[in-house]
Amino acid sequence: MLALLALAMAGRPGVPGAQPSTRVRRIGYLGPPVDTAPHLLKAFQDGLRDVGYVEGRNVTVDYRWTAQRGALLSDTALLANARELIALKPDVFAASIDVAILAARQVAGTTPIVMMNVSDPVALGLLDDLAHPGGNITGLTRLSSELISKNLELLVETVPGATRLAMLVSPPGLGSLTVTNARQAAGRRGLPLDFVEVKSARDLDAAFAAIRRGGAEALIVPGSGVFFAERARIAELALAQRLPAVFAYTENVEAGGLLAYSASSADNYRRAGGFIDKILRGTKPGDIPVEQPTKFELAINLRTARSMGIVFPRSVLLRADRVVE
Repeated sequence: MLALLALAMAGRPGVPGAQPSTRVRRIGYLGPPVDTAPHLLKAFQDGLRDVGYVEGRNVTVDYRWTAQRGALLSDTALLANARELIALKPDVFAASIDVAILAARQVAGTTPIVMMNVSDPVALGLLDDLAHPGGNITGLTRLSSELISKNLELLVETVPGATRLAMLVSPPGLGSLTVTNARQAAGRRGLPLDFVEVKSARDLDAAFAAIRRGGAEALIVPGSGVFFAERARIAELALAQRLPAVFAYTENVEAGGLLAYSASSADNYRRAGGFIDKILRGTKPGDIPVEQPTKFELAINLRTARSMGIVFPRSVLLRADRVVE
């Protein structure tokens, strides 16, 4: 069991003198493990500490994971982990990515759920309105479907000679808003865009072979649990084909991907603590508006660019928030 840091802030930020309940509360956490994304787990723990919750003092956190040995768990395994957490009767269930929140919703009943990093909760059918979620789900979205057009524009800006693009697609697949927005953005540029479906890590080799056969000269990799968990493998495959790729997570660039424009995952995980605090103080989750990202990052990998013979345009270099040398 991972412990939170020993000390916590005495008061709730922005509310002088406010204190969490003295009763020990219970949180179920379904998210990436420390060996996959230690910074995200730390951000979640820091977010709890920011609002005065310390494990072992006034909160118990039960951890179950979305990945094992760097690979995303199957839907069956995720559902089993979600069931284990609900059996422990948490006051709040914190779920990380799309597949985690979908598993949590299946088993949670009326237990409040806080989303930490979900792509598009409306498109996923989790709720109808971000401002008035209703039900037992609230939290944070990544705005993945809205950002995909920005990612495509950055890719074309970086690789202006590309005449055909490809995009990896994971469930919910070709019917998603992310795919629709990408298709429209490519259409405005007059660029053919091939969609290659990836349901699990086992499909990656075949997907990159299909991209090569299709003749795509650049690749879009949107937000997805499998694309995050397999980020090192995807970077290797793209490099092997000298295929420039833009990603939906900064972490993909740190693992060797070329560039990404994304919401800060760590910022979202940290902000989840505020939602948990409101719920533990008695606010119904359906009355708490879902929040959008407030911090965005443009990340580039110069080492990968050199390996592919790519020179980032000055317009991209000057805007970069994170540069991997």
